Amino acid sequence: MKLVIAEKPSVAQAIAAVLGTRERRNGCVCGNGWIVSWCVGHLVELAPADAYDERFAKWRLEDLPILPDRWRFVSRGDKKKQLDILRRLMNDKDTESVICATDAGREGQLIFQLVYDYCKCRKPVQRLWISSMEDTAIREGFANLRPGAAYDRLYRAALCRSQADWLVGINATRLFSCLYGGVTLNVGRVQTPTLAMIVAREAEIAAFVTKPFYTPEIDTGRFTASGERLTDAESAGAVRAACDGRDAVVRSAERQEKTAAPPRLYDLTTLQREANRLFGFTAQQTLDYTQSLYEKKLVTYPRTDSRFLTDDMRGTAGSVINWLQVNMSFAKGVAFTPDMTRITDNSKVSDHHAVIPTMEAARADLAALPTGELDVFNLIAVRLLCATAPAHTFETVTAVLECEGLSRSGSHNFTAKGKTILRGGWKAIEDAFRATLKNKPEDAADDDKTLPDLTEGQAFPSVTASVREGRTKPPARYTEDSLLAAMEAAGSDEKYPAEKRGLGTPATRAAVIEKLVKSGVVERKKKQLHPTVKATNLIAVLPDVLTSPALTAEWEEKLGQIEADELSDSDFMGSIAAMTRELVAAHTAPDAEHAALFARKPEGEVVGLCPRCDGSVYENKKGFCCEHRACGFALWKDNRFFAAKRKALDKKTAAALLSEGRVFFSDLYSEKTGKTYGAAILLEDTGKYANFKLEFDGRKGK
Repeated sequence: MKLVIAEKPSVAQAIAAVLGTRERRNGCVCGNGWIVSWCVGHLVELAPADAYDERFAKWRLEDLPILPDRWRFVSRGDKKKQLDILRRLMNDKDTESVICATDAGREGQLIFQLVYDYCKCRKPVQRLWISSMEDTAIREGFANLRPGAAYDRLYRAALCRSQADWLVGINATRLFSCLYGGVTLNVGRVQTPTLAMIVAREAEIAAFVTKPFYTPEIDTGRFTASGERLTDAESAGAVRAACDGRDAVVRSAERQEKTAAPPRLYDLTTLQREANRLFGFTAQQTLDYTQSLYEKKLVTYPRTDSRFLTDDMRGTAGSVINWLQVNMSFAKGVAFTPDMTRITDNSKVSDHHAVIPTMEAARADLAALPTGELDVFNLIAVRLLCATAPAHTFETVTAVLECEGLSRSGSHNFTAKGKTILRGGWKAIEDAFRATLKNKPEDAADDDKTLPDLTEGQAFPSVTASVREGRTKPPARYTEDSLLAAMEAAGSDEKYPAEKRGLGTPATRAAVIEKLVKSGVVERKKKQLHPTVKATNLIAVLPDVLTSPALTAEWEEKLGQIEADELSDSDFMGSIAAMTRELVAAHTAPDAEHAALFARKPEGEVVGLCPRCDGSVYENKKGFCCEHRACGFALWKDNRFFAAKRKALDKKTAAALLSEGRVFFSDLYSEKTGKTYGAAILLEDTGKYANFKLEFDGRKGK
């Protein structure tokens, strides 16, 4: 029997169907000489700090830096069941070999290899590497399985990335949280520079001083022309007064034919940006919708950074285009022969090609898709059509009109611009698609109007002059569209090659943005991303090495070297450990200028000492909380355990639990019998959660 391990149950089911494996068992599908099972994301992960030493359960400066000599791995309780199933299957005597069928990328390789090593499996490994979940792609992938050893360096790079992020995240977060009054200050290699960009943009907006401007205009009766923008109303008013009712003459009319080349196909980042701009989807929503479409076999692999296809895909892509031309409403009436040379380039495809629809769409009921998935599918379909359609050609006209002012005022020039479409090309398809949208995108309006035929010397009598007022605008706040673009371009002024720049990868950027929002340092307000006060304070106290994109650019370059076997794991991790030591050594006390930013006066009165960090526990409206936010210890008054026993977690009870670890009650209510009983309630703090349990010899303990 051969064991296939996929990353998700849905992917495993698709693979099992192709292999003819139909017998469902606990956590797997068997038959026809195959066993197909799955992970559920990361079944195995790096152990927390207190797994190395119990004292690390508390956050203290004197314990830093935390640098494990030998890395440990754990599995969360909610995933142990599936891990046990994989352990049994991998080590079963009937299992001849294992096929890694997790997502074809760095993170997918890490998910599989950690499980394989954690379960101490020694069976031979082969790798399934595919970019589509179509049946034909799966069959072709199994016909061309690759040796598992060929991906060892990819795994080593993924593991180094994970361990390095652990070192920097654990140590920097604890370091600055402890320095600044115990407030939890989450620090991450990618999330912190991303947050710094959002904070910097907010600072630019706050510092911006808006100024009025005035633009004289003339209306010829057929079109409007604008004069030079002026900074004072009096000058603009003088131009208006001088030209109103006067004649205007065309001094020049320059025509120029221009071409707009078709857009490239989508990689994940450009797809997320477009979906945010058109539909307001978050980056994570777009990734989730596209992943679901991939698992339904309707689109190719989403987590890609390429915008091209390989040359051998011309036939497949051509079939998809032909079907889309006939069946998609926005493509009807726009006949063209696809130019496949524009979208194929082997040299620009690494692990995965661009995202495109598959021929499975021809057999699917697209109308039955959830709205979000259908919107994303249509976006991907439109882009494939546009990318292979003819160029969009148009003629621009720039006309300069002279208006002879009243005596002594001289003449004034006004400019009018227009555009005439010569050939719609790909733009006609895009416009037809956008016309189907309920909410038209903000960039849908075209400022270039069609001008009448103008000739030099042509006169327009008695024009109407006016002044259009406006104000300068500050830089726009980031949306997920513009933030993704900024993350992709971050570090462009650094020494690293273009492909190694940027914050995060297409696969991780959505999660980074979500983490910033969930941690309370960034707020979504409609499409805009606003930093909170906590975010501004955090960036103020962190050193440049943690807020600059240079660090992640350097890491990506070195991780690429590890993949290429040009750099050893130990050398890379040694440099990360050294950087961590230097960071801790350089920050031994809070910066006096910024310490007050995080000062907090605890609420209420002290009821006891914290069992985690020995800090004072204060009573507030909701419960009894440690004075150090980073500690996180709390006993909440609205407590299900106590409520079920018809008891209140009041100040007296909390004080007893903190001082003695237990409190005895003679009349606890039993939901099962409806009677009362005597027992002690014990406080059991895990370092993360404050739990309670009963002890029936509680009087002795007391």
